Amino acid sequence: MMRIVAIGMVLSLATGAFAQSDEPTPVTSRSAIDFGKASKLSDSEKVDKASTYLGEMKDVLSAVLDLLRDARDEKDVIKLNCINEKLTSIKGLIRISEQADITLQEAVAKGERDTATHEFHKIAISHQKIKILKTEAEQCVGELAFAVGKTTVEVEVDKDVVPEQDPTKVELPETEIIRPPAASPYQ
Repeated sequence: MMRIVAIGMVLSLATGAFAQSDEPTPVTSRSAIDFGKASKLSDSEKVDKASTYLGEMKDVLSAVLDLLRDARDEKDVIKLNCINEKLTSIKGLIRISEQADITLQEAVAKGERDTATHEFHKIAISHQKIKILKTEAEQCVGELAFAVGKTTVEVEVDKDVVPEQDPTKVELPETEIIRPPAASPYQ
């Protein structure tokens, strides 16, 4: 059941990444993985790259945790919520990648090349997504820094343009209040 959920999450991440073809991806071409070439890697190369990717993902996790700690120290709820959202996604992707790494190693040991390639692709996609999430978490800190604080508004009124009296204030004439008779003779 957990494997199905993990595959579903990876596929949704992959389709989201492919659906955004109009926008340039923030992942550099050096770190982008060519899935055609990845399937041609030897099993030992897949295992080595997967462990390298996992190490990089854990480094990103610690960097985002540092950003979270800084936001907590600043007591900035907006930054804290934004970074926490990215951190939750990163943790989930790392969990998927760790499970995929275990399955990758098992597939390599059994000689199941297709399964090994599939699990390596899951790790590679998670690696790319985590890099994007790190960039988004860094933007949470920088982008919202200027949006907090007290705002003051000063209004200058040009006496030549605006009348001295408020035009929306209308004097109502005095009207006599007439009470209707009681609806029932009983009180």
